[in-house]
Amino acid sequence: MVFFPKTRACASIARWNSVGSTALVFGMWLASNLVAPAPARAALPASIEGTPLPTLAPMLEQVTPAVVNIVAEGRTRVRENPLLSDPFFRRFFNIPDGPLERKTVGLGSGVIMDARRGLVVTNNHVIANAERITVNLRDGRRLQADLIGTDPETDIAVIEIDAKDLTSVKVTDSERLRVGDFVVAIGNPFGLGQTVTSGIVSALGRSGLGIEGYEDFIQTDASINPGNSGGALVNLRGELIGINTAIFSQSGGNVGIGFAIPSNMVERVIEHLVRHGEVKRGAIGVQLQDLTPELAKAFDVAAQGGAVVVSVVPDSEADRAGLQAADVVVGVDGKRVRDASDVRNRIGLLRVGETVRFEVLRQGSLKVVIIRVGERLSAREIQP
Repeated sequence: MVFFPKTRACASIARWNSVGSTALVFGMWLASNLVAPAPARAALPASIEGTPLPTLAPMLEQVTPAVVNIVAEGRTRVRENPLLSDPFFRRFFNIPDGPLERKTVGLGSGVIMDARRGLVVTNNHVIANAERITVNLRDGRRLQADLIGTDPETDIAVIEIDAKDLTSVKVTDSERLRVGDFVVAIGNPFGLGQTVTSGIVSALGRSGLGIEGYEDFIQTDASINPGNSGGALVNLRGELIGINTAIFSQSGGNVGIGFAIPSNMVERVIEHLVRHGEVKRGAIGVQLQDLTPELAKAFDVAAQGGAVVVSVVPDSEADRAGLQAADVVVGVDGKRVRDASDVRNRIGLLRVGETVRFEVLRQGSLKVVIIRVGERLSAREIQP
């Protein structure tokens, strides 16, 4: 919308007189008889020279019904003034005993993963400490949800709704992603309602950010803002490749750096939460560090990525399996690893009793070590 200066317009009008009025009438007659009426503005063509214009609309029509808006209501304890701890002060002002609380309302997004069972995945921080969870569907339905399970270490939660005619999203292998792939983010930014933004994959395997306990983020420049948490990150085929979870911003708004949890990690955590309501992680008793170019040269290793075993806990599962300090881990269960965080993420999705196959370089030879995942004795135990 353009605003014009009021003073200039008024001055022009003030200069009109009888001569000006006659000229205006003549001009109107001339325009109506000599000037052809302007044609209606043409709509944007569906194609140019037979080539259809690119659009994401058909794909979004299939995907957006699977993305929901979430309202989480709860209560939080209010930080009290020290004076309120004085019993005399509380009685004098008739303040009831007990901690003061205030109602909280959190807004976020979610993705329907199983339409038949009504399973919805979202971020743990969206529904944490919620007493009431409301799910708003694209078709306008408002449903109450039950909590199935949460995993704060990956910031994933699963809730359940009871409804018919739901639409779920198709999930694809996030390991096939490449930097530069086009992606679309769908969510509920700032509580505005379902919103779609697009961008590309900016980076893969982002970790060490201190956002979650287990980090293997997809970085994207698709606009992600508060309220997008728990929403879908899909490819141009409409397949889920990640769950939007965080932004990097000093102002609280989008600056083109958003992070999503890869779909492979999401599926594995959902499997645990649906079966057990939680993820009971184990440990193998080893400390790792990234294989840097300096360490690769020192160990005479030609690998481009991997993790170096710094130490092995005596009598741990790794010790009993034969893993040794100075071993270079280059693969886990047949998949190459980038660094120590990559190994930790893969082990962190395994339960106690499962086995894991390590491919390690030891004194120039490739060896395979089969390790059983044991119980985590304490939160401080060396991981993975």
